[in-house]
Amino acid sequence: MGYFYIFGTIFFTVYGQLILKWRIMDYGSMPEDFVQKIFFLVKLLFDPFIFSGFAAAFIASFFWMATMTKFELSFAYPFMSGAFVLVFLFSVFLFQETVTWQKIVGLMLIVLGIIISSRSV
Repeated sequence: MGYFYIFGTIFFTVYGQLILKWRIMDYGSMPEDFVQKIFFLVKLLFDPFIFSGFAAAFIASFFWMATMTKFELSFAYPFMSGAFVLVFLFSVFLFQETVTWQKIVGLMLIVLGIIISSRSV
């Protein structure tokens, strides 16, 4: 059950990041004027999808608390790096973000770190 909690944490974290990016792209850039920035951010806050992204972060925190009841932090936390990998992959396919060799090498190092640290139990 512990790995299910880790999966839930990663799933809701990734969902939240992708939803935020998707919706914020529709709203454009942050205005320069301070008052306009406040209105812009409030408008974002009331977008139902953005709100669901914040709710996903809240739900992810519950999964993370459950994870902490099953594993040592030093074992479980490296799995959170999987969120970086998934966000990268989905951002390439969903938002046509740039892939560079540096990003690929970085992701390979993250995955290698997850593999090494998960075997240290």
